[in-house]
Amino acid sequence: MNENIAFIGAGNMARSLIGGLVADGWSPSTLWAADPNEDQRALVSRHWPAIHVTDANAEAIAHCEVLVLAVKPQVMAEVTRAIAPQVQARKPLVVSIAAGVRSEDIERWLGGDLAVVRCMPNTPALVGCGATGLSANPRVDARQRDLAESLLRAVGMTVWLENEAQLDAVTALSGSGPAYCFLFIEALEDAGTALGLPRETARLLALQTAFGAAKLALESDEDAATLRARVTSRGGTTEQALAALEAGGLRELMQRALTAARDRSHELADQLGRD
Repeated sequence: MNENIAFIGAGNMARSLIGGLVADGWSPSTLWAADPNEDQRALVSRHWPAIHVTDANAEAIAHCEVLVLAVKPQVMAEVTRAIAPQVQARKPLVVSIAAGVRSEDIERWLGGDLAVVRCMPNTPALVGCGATGLSANPRVDARQRDLAESLLRAVGMTVWLENEAQLDAVTALSGSGPAYCFLFIEALEDAGTALGLPRETARLLALQTAFGAAKLALESDEDAATLRARVTSRGGTTEQALAALEAGGLRELMQRALTAARDRSHELADQLGRD
């Protein structure tokens, strides 16, 4: 694929996508990055000198077949309304990676009749290990779906959702999920330290254990429950630890946490779409 891609916003997530595309063989000369912040533009130019960098959104849009909206959700309405004439003239595939902004609102602010893919990536995309949920509006054709998937797959794995409402659940699970994992790692480290391990030793063991468990689960054909059972010997240490976690209501607590995050995602989308 040799389509020109324009990024509106050149922050961390945009730069991670650019880096992933270049690593996948996408020609830097087909990529544009627009950002009003000189420091952000300089970071792009420093890492990829062949990429077109500008402070004018209209200039980037004029060359693109794919438009990636990588601005903060709070300014999405303002930014999209300002670029609507250029977008309507070009009619690119619009890909939004802004959390909590619904595709129907983006399309409305841009003037309507546009193919829009809304994505929910997470922060591990910054190191090429992201998990992204994608949802397409009815105007997105098969080729455009492939384009959007290629873009997000450059920084990790992707899944298509049956309807956009499921993105609230994706936000709760994988969007906010890294924070849950960091909290669990932090708790493991603190518990190991309390049991007498040096802080740095506990930190390294907790990090590698979390990484190794996730890698094992990803590369295994077995589900998590089966893998857990395989390392849980009857009457052993793991069984005792898991019993304590179950008695403490870990499953119910996680359900409440994700439900709270999903509900807040829905509320924020309602608020952002009022403009």
